[in-house]
Amino acid sequence: MSDESPIRIAVIGSGPAGFYAAGHLLKDEEAGREVDMLERLPTPWGLVRSGVAPDHPKIKSVTRVYEKTAAHPRFRYFGNVCFGEHVSREELLAHYHAIVYATGSPLDRPLGIPGEELPGSHAATEFVGWYNGHPDHTGLEVDLVSAERAVVIGNGNVAVDVARMLMLTAEELAPTDTADHALEVLARSRVREVVVAGRRGPAQAAFTNPELLELGVMADADVVVDGEELERALAVHDEAAEQDQTARRNVEILREYATRTPTEGRRRIVLRFLLSPTELIAGDDGALAAVRFVRNELVPGEGGSLRARATEETETIAAGLVFRAIGYRGEPLPGVSFDERRATILNEGGRVLDPETHEPLAGEYVVGWIKRGPSGVIGTNKKDAQETVDALLADFGTSTNGSSGSAGSSLHTPAEPDAAAVEALLRERQPALVTYEGWEAIDRHERGLGEPAGRPRVKLTQIEEMLRVAAAE
Repeated sequence: MSDESPIRIAVIGSGPAGFYAAGHLLKDEEAGREVDMLERLPTPWGLVRSGVAPDHPKIKSVTRVYEKTAAHPRFRYFGNVCFGEHVSREELLAHYHAIVYATGSPLDRPLGIPGEELPGSHAATEFVGWYNGHPDHTGLEVDLVSAERAVVIGNGNVAVDVARMLMLTAEELAPTDTADHALEVLARSRVREVVVAGRRGPAQAAFTNPELLELGVMADADVVVDGEELERALAVHDEAAEQDQTARRNVEILREYATRTPTEGRRRIVLRFLLSPTELIAGDDGALAAVRFVRNELVPGEGGSLRARATEETETIAAGLVFRAIGYRGEPLPGVSFDERRATILNEGGRVLDPETHEPLAGEYVVGWIKRGPSGVIGTNKKDAQETVDALLADFGTSTNGSSGSAGSSLHTPAEPDAAAVEALLRERQPALVTYEGWEAIDRHERGLGEPAGRPRVKLTQIEEMLRVAAAE
């Protein structure tokens, strides 16, 4: 393609994967590629804005990289535009040479046990969105006054984030961008203990070392690990875990925690292993009162890994709150191939596949969690996006550096690859479309609200208010 007829790409979703893909596509200035990003919210950044814990501002600084991409003259942002509602897959294919789906994994994985829908039982995805001010979750009602103990089910970073947010003091939360409605509720919390329970052992837990270490330095919460239980869980030899540096360091940290004596009167985060929930139990008032677990043992699984197998032993833990943090699921997009088993878009190396023939579909690609499943950290998406962009450019006969390559099987030619035409279509379908300049107005407004209190920002959490501020620009 030449400058007169550039490759035009639509990226659906504005999280890390979408921005890394856009950045790779725009890297070669001479190629003349054009990228339009469509986002269902007025605000960009995906889980960097609505998933990263508020007390982790350094992680959020990655948006500076995305801002450089957004400043590219061949990049456009169309916020408050919902794929499948305001514009269809077929319409985008009529205007773009390629679509890159980057919609992430917004749904939680259910436990699939009795009592899961009881009052007091929550998805961690909803709770995280609630305290981060995501418009979808601002109405969540979390009763932190009636419960003294909460159980978090899962052994990954999301589980640790939830436990830490429940135990941070008002003083620790004050300088963060935690949503104002959440600050008010958390300040009244009477939760004194959080039990974090995972089905496998400490060597198989998915915590990263910094997240696990953070639990040990909180202002008013001790981290509690039973030494005997820990060593029983570590008794089964796991060669893969012993060779993994993160897993080895996690075990060291947990052993150090096991030597600590809790301080009387302080709140507690209790880390438990080899427990799988089997039932959420209601009290007399019909709300959650306890969680029944089965104790597991580790046995060899496929490929030499260890899996958790239920024993006949059970344990019941009284709790008024449960947060399930056992993973995310991708959501099907209208008209787009979907693998129900993996909860991802059906693809091979980033090329979307026909569900019947399993051949690549012309002009359709995928990046991030909706491509590979919910794994890795923010930076993992950079390499993932590069793989997809390399496939896309190979299909269009160009390599990443702009040199000629062999055209692949997914070459797509749109009927009307005109930048003005597609913008006119989107503005007709969604008059409240938000441009990148509109987002910058929201960003300045939020930062301005936060500055007097020494906070990075005070987030707008209602779509209508975001649109009002964006429109004023």
